[in-house]
Amino acid sequence: MNKVIVYVEGPSDRLAMEELLADLLRRLQTAGVVVKFIPTEGKTRLMLQTPVKAANILGHDPRAVVIALPDLYPPNVALEHTTFDELSRALQQEFESALARKRLDDRRLHNRFHVFCFKYDLEALVLAAESQLASRLSVQAVTHTWTKPVENQDHNTPPKRIVEQVFEAHGNKYRDTVDAPLILGAARYSEIATACPQCFKPFVDYLESLLEREPPCQNMPPQ
Repeated sequence: MNKVIVYVEGPSDRLAMEELLADLLRRLQTAGVVVKFIPTEGKTRLMLQTPVKAANILGHDPRAVVIALPDLYPPNVALEHTTFDELSRALQQEFESALARKRLDDRRLHNRFHVFCFKYDLEALVLAAESQLASRLSVQAVTHTWTKPVENQDHNTPPKRIVEQVFEAHGNKYRDTVDAPLILGAARYSEIATACPQCFKPFVDYLESLLEREPPCQNMPPQ
């Protein structure tokens, strides 16, 4: 059995991903790949600890893949970054430094550490699930107050702030650990990926690719 460990910032990310991707996760498990989402108690911990954890895990488990999946917002947390490319580069550099400290020089380890992100946060996916969001609010439709595609929002107005405002406009308070899983659990992950092609779709594409091929760690000898 191969495993994919995905580090996310908090419980709402884990719960929402488990609900949204439930069908894909079941198919992956049938194919021999277990995906586990692990909250890290915030972006700072994810940025600083995930590369080190990845080096520890990948150096000892040739059947594992580690993924960092933080929010892009807020920028410059722990490591300097404002764009996804900068975020990815910073985490990859930290991973390389962790490997060097552990004297792990097998280049194949780099093929088993991946960086994706929510742009600008998980709630981009909630806004992309328009009909499910409206249903959760018990209305026929929600007035658009955000940029489309939603991943074109910015650091000044991240999707979570918009979701909170939408809920408030309908007399509700947004609870990320409750509302995000319910909304996204009612949506099709393929449609959300299509609506969020910049950063979320590449993550989904990677997971789907594991259905079609052996993960890169499959035939590696123990480190």
